[in-house]
Amino acid sequence: MHEFQATLKIIDGNPYVDVPDEILSALLVAAEKSTSPIPIHGTLNGKPYRQTLVKFRGAWRLYVNMMMLDDSPRRIGEAVAVTVTYDPSDRTISPHPKLVRALAENEEAQQVFETLSPSLQNEIVRYIAKLKTEQSVNKNVKRAIRFLLGQERFVGREPIKPK
Repeated sequence: MHEFQATLKIIDGNPYVDVPDEILSALLVAAEKSTSPIPIHGTLNGKPYRQTLVKFRGAWRLYVNMMMLDDSPRRIGEAVAVTVTYDPSDRTISPHPKLVRALAENEEAQQVFETLSPSLQNEIVRYIAKLKTEQSVNKNVKRAIRFLLGQERFVGREPIKPK
């Protein structure tokens, strides 16, 4: 586990901290890769988190969301205490069976889904998998299919444009 102090910064509305070079180097060695993302976990001001390090605009960043630090966008400039270590645990999220069934029943949506970047596929799967009620699952599976068919916004994104 690596420990450091950092100042909370912001880019494009997203709070983050820079990871010191020597710690970043150790994390990249532990991950046995030099490309983004690098799965990590640790603490922020003593509160546990699970996150990924990502390279954005040429710099590696540890983004700080509001689950990690309450009201983080309003705390820019604040010093925070960070611990971090590489996290090799499996982070695979299984798609909800209703999403799997809906994609199987709609060949066009399935084909579009398969052409999406892995990160966008994971974003859709993760969003639906974390819903609490069957009513929410049913509503959002329908929305996801309409999104893939270019008919509706979903997960904060404009509809997929038909090819």
